Amino acid sequence: MNAAKDIPLQILIVDDEENILRSLRRLLANEEFEVMTAISGEEGLKILSENTDTALIISDQRMPGLSGVDFLERARKLAPDAGRIILTGYADVNAAIDGINRGGAYRYITKPWKDDELMRIVHEALLKFVLIKDNQRLTRIVKNQNEELKEWNVRLKAVVQEQTRGMRRQNEELKRLNETLENNFRDMIAAFSGLIELRDANAASHSKNVAELSVRTARRMGLSEEEIHTISTASLLHDIGKIGIPDILLAKETEEMEPEEQAVYAQHPVRGQTAIDSIGPLRSAGVIIRHHHEWFNGRGFPDGLSGEDIPLGARIISIADFVDRTVRGFRGENAIAFTLKKVKEYAGRRFDGRLCPLIESPARELYSGITQKREFVEMQLSPKDLRAGMVISRDVRTGTGLLILSVGVELDERNIKSLRRSYQIDPSRGGIFVRVRR
Repeated sequence: MNAAKDIPLQILIVDDEENILRSLRRLLANEEFEVMTAISGEEGLKILSENTDTALIISDQRMPGLSGVDFLERARKLAPDAGRIILTGYADVNAAIDGINRGGAYRYITKPWKDDELMRIVHEALLKFVLIKDNQRLTRIVKNQNEELKEWNVRLKAVVQEQTRGMRRQNEELKRLNETLENNFRDMIAAFSGLIELRDANAASHSKNVAELSVRTARRMGLSEEEIHTISTASLLHDIGKIGIPDILLAKETEEMEPEEQAVYAQHPVRGQTAIDSIGPLRSAGVIIRHHHEWFNGRGFPDGLSGEDIPLGARIISIADFVDRTVRGFRGENAIAFTLKKVKEYAGRRFDGRLCPLIESPARELYSGITQKREFVEMQLSPKDLRAGMVISRDVRTGTGLLILSVGVELDERNIKSLRRSYQIDPSRGGIFVRVRR
């Protein structure tokens, strides 16, 4: 935390279990910041009222009296600049979403936590707080300088021009920061879509591929940007309900499951809708998620809808989901052709026959690397050797297994910087595999 040396930092930890507080105190004992603790949300609010410049708040979700989400919602008003982290059970997705939506938490940590991961998140949160404070300080300086500019005369014109150029650069930076904030919502969706990959190794890149196929198909249909955005969001989150499914079921095909297992598996689209229903902007995507396993002939689940009673977005995602799962099960030049043949066989039964031809071109474009692989050579590079225009040929993951970039992503300056930063925080043992033309 070298960037924080000039700013005294305070952390508030709220948990109703003394052993948790002691454990976190020991973990943070050698850090260069003050650690305050509270045994309840009410006590935590009292401490915050006297320490409104607190840098970071870590709160348990399940506490008597004020819950973690309720506490963070109130704490947000007392210490708006403080980072907020919520501690929750692994399977409690609703609490995590609620903490982000109501309490303004930007991360959540599952119990039991990993010390290294928790320390990394704490340092990231404190660095963000320091940057916010530094930005506020710079904003005040700029404001004061603007007042001084009004009093300068013609003899200081050169100075004024230089200051104006500096202000323009700062305004451009602020504009970029605003664009980053606008992207945070999309990043949150992408983060949730990657949760299932932490449990199901076979699902790597699946949600992103399904989203890409679905969006391309929706564009060919001439749907509005709002409809396409909803379909994209639903695609990325369509399997989020599987977080609550037993691990053994994730390793099976539906046809291999016993009736009791199929009944449990059939709950995941409903759970997916329920998990995001509390977030208003995601409700329309939740309806699509609920019905993406419906069959056009009414033999799907969970509600047995048929025909056009199935939401259009769900009908599109149903085909895209099948295509990606089928293609990844084969190797060689015939994988796409075989998959599209299967899609035609299901037309009118499992899939909407009018949509099946529309997905052929997007599928061939997305999976063209399979049939065109001879035109390219794969290279393994370090992050510093990456250049814009290179194409990722294998999923890129951090050292702890989180997906950073998926196969097929074309590198630009933005994702190269993000990837290099991730390698500094959580480095992978190997390099990055890219595909370049021979």
